[in-house]
Amino acid sequence: MLDERKTAILRAVVESYIETAEPVGSGHISASTDLGVSPATIRNELKQLDEAGYLEQPHTSAGRIPTDKGYRVFVDTLDRPNLNLERNESQQVSDFFDHATGEIEQMLDRTSRMLTDLTGVTSLVVAPDREAAVVRSVQLVELAPTVAMAVMVLSDGTVEKGTIDLVDDLDEVSLAVASGHLSASMVGRAVADAAQPAPSGNAAADRLVEAARAVLTTPTEPGEIYVGGRASVAGSFEQIETVREVLALLEKQLVVVTLLRDVLDRGMSVAIGNETGVDPLAECSLVVAPYAVDGEQVGSIGLLGPTRMNYPHAMAAVAVVSQSLGKRLSEG
Repeated sequence: MLDERKTAILRAVVESYIETAEPVGSGHISASTDLGVSPATIRNELKQLDEAGYLEQPHTSAGRIPTDKGYRVFVDTLDRPNLNLERNESQQVSDFFDHATGEIEQMLDRTSRMLTDLTGVTSLVVAPDREAAVVRSVQLVELAPTVAMAVMVLSDGTVEKGTIDLVDDLDEVSLAVASGHLSASMVGRAVADAAQPAPSGNAAADRLVEAARAVLTTPTEPGEIYVGGRASVAGSFEQIETVREVLALLEKQLVVVTLLRDVLDRGMSVAIGNETGVDPLAECSLVVAPYAVDGEQVGSIGLLGPTRMNYPHAMAAVAVVSQSLGKRLSEG
């Protein structure tokens, strides 16, 4: 544990380095803080923080920069209840969701881009896991004499569609019977728990039900991920190889989804550098928050940037956007 003075000096180094990307010396800390101690005392404290692994010197004559350990102390000592967006930024988020329309896929994609516009770093929005979503409605629609469409609306706002090709012509009675049986066996249940309906006595309807269930309940991969601001990666790192590795990782949907879930499962909202457990992200940090629909956690959003990212602003943005997204999806 660091004492109050060391914590204040460490915070000053982190905040200055986040803002300027330049090593921080004792003179700057003495001029920008009100610690009531001499520059010599500050230099001694910096040396001790360096020796303890919270800071490092990129060059012998340079000032200090934070290590992952230093960033961790900075994040853990933030006054989280008081992390807020600027009023105009909060209004931007509010206006966005007040006017958000269209299917959930479009909303999540636009949300990722809005979050990048707000923060300047890469944003990650993981779609709800379809298997856990509850079916709100399901119906069959005739498209042609031998073609029907199955439409399923889920509790997270997702609309699933699939066409069904039949050998025999459809008739209104079979279509109505099949729709009724599908609704009775699926509505109010999670997709993965949809019951197998009993035979209706109408062979054509039963074939239609079986075909519709095959289209609507086939297991899918974990939630799709929407990435905003890939271009910001290029400006976040000096080494081109780091840029390539991070961009390549963002193309691996399952890896990214699993990473965000793992961070949340560990009870963390921020993973710094090697805490991510992924080698290409050793110079990156993740700020993550879940979002809930009707009180149930269904997905997550995150920000991916350099370890020098503006943590207070990133954490406030993720918190506000995740809450607003969950509220909007709960409203349907």
